[in-house]
Amino acid sequence: MRARAQFPYDALPEVPSFELVSDDLTEGKPVPLDFVHTYAGGGNAVPHLRWSGFPAETVGFAVTCLDPDAPTGSGWWHWSAVGFPADCTEIVDGRLPDGVFAVRNDFGDSEYGGPCPPPGDAPHRYIFAVHALGSALTDLDDDATPAAVGFNLTFATIARATLTPVYSR
Repeated sequence: MRARAQFPYDALPEVPSFELVSDDLTEGKPVPLDFVHTYAGGGNAVPHLRWSGFPAETVGFAVTCLDPDAPTGSGWWHWSAVGFPADCTEIVDGRLPDGVFAVRNDFGDSEYGGPCPPPGDAPHRYIFAVHALGSALTDLDDDATPAAVGFNLTFATIARATLTPVYSR
């Protein structure tokens, strides 16, 4: 059995946290099937997310979802969405504000891709993170990779909120 990966944000510069909640997901609890990838028999819907308590100087947000437990050595990027304005504090029914774009996830799609761990594997963690930005990510477009987004987020993030449900099949 593989060792459990470290929590990836522990390896980055420390930033303050704020609150992230969901009507669909619960910290440490299984992801409902509606939000699981179609490859695993789910609906692949974008879950509801709502955030508050971020720094007043926030100029925008990025939202990501990473499975650090994927058997890859680098995790599996399920979602990297960039361009949320500072006045956006919620995602409802998968609707994203104008100007928001997603880069290719590790399924190869420029959209949210729900949990899809290997059958029989130990439960995987799905880290939904909202990154409060102190500067806009103007050097990125929808051709960027999740790693390039993550690199830029390391330097632009002034606070971060996470919510980590789990899933196995």
